[in-house]
Amino acid sequence: MPKLYTRYVCAQCGKVSSGRFGRCPSCGAWDSMVEEVVEQESNTARAARPLPGLSSAAVAKPLSQIEGTREERIPLAMEEFARVLGGGIVPGSIVLIGGDPGIGKSTLTLQMAMLLAQKSLVLYVSGEESEQQIKMRANRLVAGAGDKKASLPDQLYLLTETNLGAIFNQIGALKPSLVIIDSIQTMTMPEMESAAGSVSQVRESAARLRELAKSSGITVFVIGHVTKEGTIAGPRVLEHIVDTVLYLEGEQFQSYRLLRSVKNRYGATSEVGVFEMQEKGMVEVSNPSEVFLAERMVNAPGSAIAVTMEGTRPLLVEVQGLTTPTHFGNPRRTSNGIDFNRLLLIAAVLSRRSSVKLGEQDVFINVVGGMRIDEPAADLAVALALASSYKDQPVRADTVLIGEVGLSGELRMVGQMQARLKEAAKLGFKRAVIPQRVRKGEPWPAGIEVIEARGLREAIAAALLEAEPEKKGK
Repeated sequence: MPKLYTRYVCAQCGKVSSGRFGRCPSCGAWDSMVEEVVEQESNTARAARPLPGLSSAAVAKPLSQIEGTREERIPLAMEEFARVLGGGIVPGSIVLIGGDPGIGKSTLTLQMAMLLAQKSLVLYVSGEESEQQIKMRANRLVAGAGDKKASLPDQLYLLTETNLGAIFNQIGALKPSLVIIDSIQTMTMPEMESAAGSVSQVRESAARLRELAKSSGITVFVIGHVTKEGTIAGPRVLEHIVDTVLYLEGEQFQSYRLLRSVKNRYGATSEVGVFEMQEKGMVEVSNPSEVFLAERMVNAPGSAIAVTMEGTRPLLVEVQGLTTPTHFGNPRRTSNGIDFNRLLLIAAVLSRRSSVKLGEQDVFINVVGGMRIDEPAADLAVALALASSYKDQPVRADTVLIGEVGLSGELRMVGQMQARLKEAAKLGFKRAVIPQRVRKGEPWPAGIEVIEARGLREAIAAALLEAEPEKKGK
């Protein structure tokens, strides 16, 4: 009779503890300890088990004698998806896709599976939906494509199962080139006593799928749920196991979805693909900058254009700022799309280093289109949006703003400035306010006037349509 014992595992960091604590001793997360019942291995069985690696046929080789083969990728008709993956699907890789419930993870992966099934065999494994539900979604995608002759591909196989052993049997029989697991939290291994979705089940299931991908060359896509904090359940465990981690992001009331790469062993990280959720599924947005600026009000106070880099792609986004006299003791600071602490820093620098006094003003910042900007290159656009609203003077409609704001009110240069300016010129912008260069380099791109400013005061004077109030009153 096997002996069972209880242990507690942190759902955030995966660390095991003998007692149930309100706060994890390792990562400090509150209410993250999950109870698991585990079968205790006997001393006899432990002694009979071979040490890792002793029974393996693997032999160490000098690095110089290993033959290098060129990486071959499976082409993908969805260019935005292929961009995030680094140019296509790498055979034998394991990819994790996470996102909020209802954001479109299953729809996006089913679209990809239907495209790949036209050339090779694909197995879609679902542990959450019935066969009829998936068939209805597939029919809707085919009908929305507008091609009356289109039909469901014959090489797309569907399996509704949660037992990982049964799934491996089907994989061995079909030998697909791509396997999609929807979702990893529903998969179970019968030899483990813990419930589905527990840290140990998720970790071991993902490890088995990784072994499958590396040993057979089959590409595995895994869909993962997110926690209340917005991270993939068991994030530290899964992120180390898989090759690529993708997040599907988007606002609840926005139709645009951003597929963001946060880890990629075969391509650039922080790459972004933009999609629009429609009745016919996920539609690629080939020129996101144009879409994000489509509804912009020209010459409206409080609006500024930032150029942010998402991986290797420059994106132009509109940053909206609003200042209004506060009616409370403590002025409010609200941010949507940028870090809240970054907003506090920029507001403090504006109040101390320029004529924009925000001490008694409620301040609001919004990045249009559901984008989230994490890099400091958007600091200048945020500062100018607030200054424009405070002075009630619009930023010049043909001007983009790029630069990091320092605590002394100085502007600091950011990376890949040439690519940012070329993208701005391509979309018709005529002027750019940027930090002053310390060393002269290659000339700025043609077709756009570059104004180099040393500090915030110079940038405000150059970007606003009218002169500053101090000059006006003289």
